[in-house]
Amino acid sequence: MAVSRPIDTFTGLGVPGPLSKLLAAGGITTPTPIQARTLPDAMAGRDVLGRGQTGSGKTYAFLLPLLTRLASSPSKKQPKRPRALILAPTRELATQIEAALLPLAQAMRLNTLTIFGGVGARPQIEGLRRGVDIVVACPGRLYEHVESGHAYLDAIEITVLDEADHMADLGFLPVVRRLLERTPRTGQRMLFSATLDAGVDVLVRQFMRKPVTHSVDSVLSPVTKMEHHVLHLRREDRLSVLIDLTSAPGRTVVFTRTKHGAKKLARQLNSSGVPAVELHGNLAQNARNRNLQAFTEGTSKTLVATDIAARGIHVDDVALVIHADPPVEHKAYLHRSGRTARAGASGTVVTITTDEQVKDVRDMTRKAGVTPTMTQVRPGDAILATLAPGVRNLVPVAAVQRTQAPRTRRR
Repeated sequence: MAVSRPIDTFTGLGVPGPLSKLLAAGGITTPTPIQARTLPDAMAGRDVLGRGQTGSGKTYAFLLPLLTRLASSPSKKQPKRPRALILAPTRELATQIEAALLPLAQAMRLNTLTIFGGVGARPQIEGLRRGVDIVVACPGRLYEHVESGHAYLDAIEITVLDEADHMADLGFLPVVRRLLERTPRTGQRMLFSATLDAGVDVLVRQFMRKPVTHSVDSVLSPVTKMEHHVLHLRREDRLSVLIDLTSAPGRTVVFTRTKHGAKKLARQLNSSGVPAVELHGNLAQNARNRNLQAFTEGTSKTLVATDIAARGIHVDDVALVIHADPPVEHKAYLHRSGRTARAGASGTVVTITTDEQVKDVRDMTRKAGVTPTMTQVRPGDAILATLAPGVRNLVPVAAVQRTQAPRTRRR
């Protein structure tokens, strides 16, 4: 008689021993709900449609079955013909996926290659020519390699689309469709997304075969351990309040609406003694990597970012998210806010609003299913110490400048 295995462990869900051991060594022993629900179907080779809010564990939900199935496949890698493809909307998310994938792939004796723009194409072309098992790619640069004959997708056995709704928001769907059209129809396809709205549904209908759908938490369900606050203030008090909040201990992510706004605010915070780095689309890739590393390692505890960081930036122990500019719509609010209160931790979300923004912020939070505490504030009010507790630490400007990564000289 077969002995049933507990499905509340990775081994019980069919994950091979080498992968389960690596996860356990990193403190990951219990599958999240999205992993527990999708792994059996994904392991069986079915097309899977997974919906879960940010921070729900979607990355391992597709990496584990992809690696398991690829390692047991009789096919071998060939020059220019990868065996599996993971598409991600941003360079940062592709890099995060690669970081999670690499040790697991090595344990299964599979190799990987990450492909995105903003960096030299030659190493990517050479990696494709040598042959690779798994490609993690942003759609635009991969399509360039396909069009130029450096990559062929006719040997793809498994395709994953991560953050598919964000790809739709960024206008990548036409390129994604052209890439998927070049993959075999018989291959397995997995699509993971926080929402399944119209743009994503087009991909599902065109490219997935009888997908099994698993939803964990509505997109309108805010994380239960997340406190939401709206600070109503005068425009001239905005910077002082931001300096107060960001000079408290702990990591903070501050969101602005524009790239210029992120650059300007980061400069103002640094000038005021708050070590801050910026992250937005105008930065070269090496600068983006350098700034994200400074934030991850704690050299700079404040990251000022546009919505480029609302998805896929996984940094532990972000205590506070501040919407310095309220987002335009509720989905962006939820994705930005999801940088805190991850993996069971608690967190605080603060939205800065002025008189003319109050109505829009109320409408947005209502659509997001959030009932924030709204408070009128002035610089120095006691609530600021409640939202961001701890002794304020303003570093002398010269010391802040020394902590900043050196600029790359333009040639």
